[in-house]
This record gives sequence, C-alpha cells and structure tokens, in this order.
Amino acid sequence: MFYFQVNEQLSLKLPTQADREELYAVVDQNRFHLRPWLPWVDDMKSPDDYESIIKNWLNQYADNQGFQAAMVLKGHIVGMIGFHQLNWLNRQGEIGYWLAADQQGKGLASAAVRALLAIGFEHYGLNRIEIRVAAPNHRSRAIPERLGFRQEGILKEAAHLYGRFEDIVIYGMTATDYHQGVGREGTGCNIK
Repeated sequence: MFYFQVNEQLSLKLPTQADREELYAVVDQNRFHLRPWLPWVDDMKSPDDYESIIKNWLNQYADNQGFQAAMVLKGHIVGMIGFHQLNWLNRQGEIGYWLAADQQGKGLASAAVRALLAIGFEHYGLNRIEIRVAAPNHRSRAIPERLGFRQEGILKEAAHLYGRFEDIVIYGMTATDYHQGVGREGTGCNIK
C-alpha cells in the first residue's frame, strides 16, 4: 500500500473501502466550495458511490498508472491529491488535488504537491509534471505558481463545468527545474 509522510501532521495514503464514509462526508460538507471546479461533485450522493471509484484508484496504483491519495491531517481526511495519469513513454505525469475549505491557507496543498514532485521526479523518474487548473480558480493556481511551475499556456474553454466552459491554465515543471532546487524545499522520497 502507498503511504507517504509529508510532515509531522500531514500524510498521504491510498484510500480503502473503509474510507468511503469519511471521504464522502468531506465532499458532502464542501459541495459549495468544490462544485465550481470539479465536475464529479454532484455524482457523489452517498458513501456507496465511492465503492467502484476506490476500486479503480487501487487498480490504477497496482497497474503503475498513477495514484489518488487521501490527504490525512492528524488522522482525518481533508482532501485528495494524486497523479491523474502517468505517461511512461514520455515520462510525464499530471497532478490534481482538492482540499476542504476550512483547511485552505495552511500550506497543506502546497506541501502535498511538493511531496508529489519528490515522488514523481525521484521515485518514478519522471521528466515532466503538469498541473492544470481552471483559470478563475485563483487559490488552486497559487500552488503551482508558489512552487515554481511555469505557466505554459491556456486551453480556451477546455473544461465544461455545470453548464459553463472555463479556460484551463497549464503549468509545467521539468526534472531539470526540480533538480536545480525549484519546488523542493526539504522534500525527500520515502514511500512506504
């Protein structure tokens, strides 16, 4: 199983079926906060909706195609982060994340993304990592900007979110950037 200790209080772990209730509760309590940016929020109507999703996440990890990890703060799930996909031919990955509204502004998402950079560049040997964010989602955009990603482009009206189209901003970081110190700040790759 995947487990990564980010710092004294925050860890990343693969969700299991035992996490369905807690994961659903976090999403349910944050619907208003998450819905503008995530097209799947309305589909989560009960903890049972996570049964097949968690199975898919576990298969994704087992097949070495990326992973989705719960962000666990002091024993409680506060969000999710992961590599949506890994392109092994081109040694690329794409990070996605969400965080409960009451946990924003504490550096948790930045620390988790920093951990995924270590995993991606040091453990998986990736050459490039991307983060794609809806243009108006300024809080989410601040994370790659803070960590030294380059804004590489904008995909016009690329995301359909509840009846509206949003531009998507693409941020990228290369292994060269990372190994020159961009985005690292005390990380190391110690996956369990």
